[in-house]
Amino acid sequence: MNHAMRVLQAAVLLIAASWCGCGALQAQPFPSRPVRLIVPYPAGGGIDILARLIGQKLSVQWAQPVVVENRPGSSTILAAEMVAKAPADGHTLLLTTDSTLSINPHLFARLPYEAGDFAPVTMLVLLQQMLVAHPSLPANTLPELIALARAKPGMFNYASYGSGSQPHLAGEMLKSKAGIDLVHIPYKGISFAVPAAIAGEVHMTFSGIASSIAHLRAGRIKALAIGGPKRSPLLPEVPTFTELGYPEVETHAWFGLLVPARTPRAAIARIHRDTAAILTEAEFLQKEIIGKGYDLVASSPEEFAAFLTRDSDSRGRAVRISGARAE
Repeated sequence: MNHAMRVLQAAVLLIAASWCGCGALQAQPFPSRPVRLIVPYPAGGGIDILARLIGQKLSVQWAQPVVVENRPGSSTILAAEMVAKAPADGHTLLLTTDSTLSINPHLFARLPYEAGDFAPVTMLVLLQQMLVAHPSLPANTLPELIALARAKPGMFNYASYGSGSQPHLAGEMLKSKAGIDLVHIPYKGISFAVPAAIAGEVHMTFSGIASSIAHLRAGRIKALAIGGPKRSPLLPEVPTFTELGYPEVETHAWFGLLVPARTPRAAIARIHRDTAAILTEAEFLQKEIIGKGYDLVASSPEEFAAFLTRDSDSRGRAVRISGARAE
């Protein structure tokens, strides 16, 4: 059993421990003061927008300010370390992505946190990314791309937002399973990778629906395939990697809420309950989740913990195949 799996299993045990009591802490009302919602990405992106919408609604429910703090940088490590070391009382939350617990433990030789430093609260949403290409690429489907790449190995490239990023892992898995040679072009962030494909600087990249649907409809890029078990209702014409014969190409990312380990059961339960209520409210669900191409999850703490174990295992395999190293 590798280190990442051991620490994830420790996280599951810590959840059980935190639900068994912490008497003195549980006696404290929650929330009893302003709550910090730490987001390890810059303001203005999809995860930040969702955090602020949820934070506003939680502020009303809790009669306490929920303050979003953006702590970008270092592959979410700075923000994760901050929350791991915060008091375990429910007043500091981490809204992060799969980088923190599914990818980083396999990518970095050392991290200032472990999975066992956190208690999962809920996975909010899944995001399935698409393989999108500049219109000049002489392939309009994934099978056509694979045939083209086999005929001209090393002639076509794809952009990611860094070694070990989700697009890099998906691209390398596609190369491995399809037996093709695509050149990896790493950019310093998603805000550079997608525009590079639109401008024709690279042939392809992986992109979420929210950040690419307007460009697709305008004809600035074209979609070859999308991740996930089923097609998106927003783009029903785009086939999945699974139906095209490549189920191992996982393009998903997720947004999830975590708190410091040993946070009391009562606080975790309330954060989960109130957040899930926001996500599943009809207008919010339609406008902010479905309308932006997200798949609603709103899992329980136990479900999220079990998912993290599975996700870390699959991402570990992808990191090994990719040969990714921390930059």
